[in-house]
Parts: sequence; C-alpha cells; structure tokens
Amino acid sequence: MADGKKTDDYELRDMGGSSKGYEPPMSTPRSAGSAPIIAATNNPVFPILSYCGSSILMTVTNKYVLSGFGFNLNFFLLAVQSIVCVVAIQMCKSSGIITYRDFNVDEARKWFPVSLLLIGTIYTSTKALQFLSIPVYTIFKNLTIILIAYGEVLWFGGSVTGMALFSFGLMVLSSVIAAWADIQHALQNYGHSETEASAKVSTLNAGYMWMMFNCICSAAYVLGMRKRIKLTNFKDFDTMFYNNVLSIPILLVSSLLLENWSSANIEINFPPLQKNRIILAMIFSGLSSVFISYTSAWCVRVTSSTTYSMVGALNKLPIALSGLIFFDAPITLPSVSAIGVGFVSGIVYALAKVKQSSGPKAGILPTTSVPMSASSQSARDSFKS
Repeated sequence: MADGKKTDDYELRDMGGSSKGYEPPMSTPRSAGSAPIIAATNNPVFPILSYCGSSILMTVTNKYVLSGFGFNLNFFLLAVQSIVCVVAIQMCKSSGIITYRDFNVDEARKWFPVSLLLIGTIYTSTKALQFLSIPVYTIFKNLTIILIAYGEVLWFGGSVTGMALFSFGLMVLSSVIAAWADIQHALQNYGHSETEASAKVSTLNAGYMWMMFNCICSAAYVLGMRKRIKLTNFKDFDTMFYNNVLSIPILLVSSLLLENWSSANIEINFPPLQKNRIILAMIFSGLSSVFISYTSAWCVRVTSSTTYSMVGALNKLPIALSGLIFFDAPITLPSVSAIGVGFVSGIVYALAKVKQSSGPKAGILPTTSVPMSASSQSARDSFKS
C-alpha cells in the first residue's frame, strides 16, 4: 500500500539520522564514466517526471483492477500490494540500495494504531475508486486537506490563513460541481429508463459515501501519525516497512472472513481470459507504492520541499486527465470545469503554505515543527492524488 502533496516543510533525513537528504549508500568511489549518470540523477526534471508518473500509474492500475471486471476482493488486493511492497523493499535493503530498521515488537506496538488507520484509509479509498471516476475521486480527495488543517487547529494549536481558507472554498466548490456533473450525466444517459437511472445514481451515492469515510480516515491517519512519529522517530522507509508488515495479517484475515471466496466469485474476480493481466496489475500497483516513496525522496533531495509541494499540486491535473484518457469518465463542460477549479484550489493552497512557511513563525500551522519522513509524506501523496 502506498501511504499530500500540500506544502508541509518537513525535514527529510537520511538513513543515519542526520538532517541531510536521502542518498543511496556508496560502497565504492564513482568512476569518471559515471559522471553523466550522476548529472542525470541530479537533474530536477527526471525526479519530478518520475514522481508524477508513479502517482498516475498507481491510480490507473488500481482503477483498472477495481472497476474493469467486477472485482470485489478489496482486502485481498490490499494484502497482495502490502506483500509485494515488503518483498520489494527487503530486496532493495539486501542490495544496499535503501536501509530501514529491523522489526521491533515495541515499535510495532506503538505504530499499530497508525497501521489500522491506514488500512481504513486504503480500503475506503479502493471502495470509492470502485464507484467513482478518477477525476471525481481526485477532486473529492482535496476535502481531506480541509479536515487535516482544522484537525491541526484543534489538536496542535494551529491556525488557517485567509488564503488557505479561500482555497478550501474552491475545493468545496469543485466537489459540488463534480457531483452535480456526475448526477446530470447519469440522468441524461439513463433517463430513458427510470430503473437504470436510479441504479446509476445509487452507485454514485455509494461512491460519495465511501469518499466521505475515506476523507475522515485519511485525516485521522495523518493526524495520528504526526503524534505517533514522536514516539518512534521513524525515518524514510521505516514507516513503509512497518505499515505494510503490520497490515498483512489483518488484511489476510479480513479477506478470508469478510470476502466471498467461493469458486464462482473467484471466477468473477479472475475471469480466465483476464486473470494474468489482473494479477500483474495487482503486483504492479504494489510496486508503484515503492516507486512513489523513492521518487518522493528523490524529488525533495534534488529540488526542495517547496518545489515538491508545488509539483504535488500540479500533479492533480494529469491524474484527473488520466481518468478521461484511459477510462470512460464523462467529458462534459461541468466535469472539465470541476477539474479546473480543483486544480486551481490545489495551487492556491500550495502557495498559501509557501507564503505561510516563509513568514513569521507565530500562528503557523505546526506542520513544520514535526520532522516527517519521505515515506510518510509519500503515504499522504497516494491518498490525495
């Protein structure tokens, strides 16, 4: 599972615990022939494109699995993603590419509540994505930012600037336009049959309900993680490792107990002609979470957290457009307008946070006072993209 892209001036620490950015360990001196490769990896264009690409890739692959063939084994999908993620980062650790802490029971006990919140966040995310189009899903995810901001006001003594409040208004407006456009499209296309129109609207309502639960769970996860990370002092890939390791048994048990594992349902979820493609997509979506974490760290190391936050805001547009390109999301004036307003709201919010972080420290939301690892930040990226 992948674990916002909005401006939070967090401290990206390397594996040794210093405040420098993450750099892969170097066991041997670099030769002169590696100079072009080093120059390429330090070019901001490559990490930014990689980060945007990995975010789009994960959203599209999840949507492909969840909505293409009547897939309903959501807990199993998340379990496979977690297993793939743990195997992938363990292989990277064994190869010396990354490093993270070994499993510790005491640290696992402290982090377990956060993992539970993450499971709720990812599960409700898959259910919402199952019923809603990618553009609508992306637009509604912006509402999580509002809950997080006011959660910080309540529990961390923060404040919200006027510019941030204006961006919140744009986020709500874009969500209203998106919902109205969806319902109007359903009525226009299925209006000849009252039964079909009613079923389509009911499907959308179910998606909105799951989206509401997802926003609540996402905000609770981020706020809870901010408190818990003080107890564990997790860094880069520590968060990813513990989140996935602790989630695997819960997801597998939930899948066995709550999901239908009859042969008929398995055939529905994995039709013979599409089975291999679905399994590959599930594995690939698990690898995408690793790509997001690594490219997030790479992007911040090569650029800055401010540039990273702006990239995150700009990234909303291609993610929303991917739903129009790869899936049958309706292309209408209201739907395109909703994407535009949502895109502008993300830009305004990112600018508000940049302005806030560069101003006097008094009255600033306390997101800058708590160091946040790259993998923790990337967790918020997949929820908000």
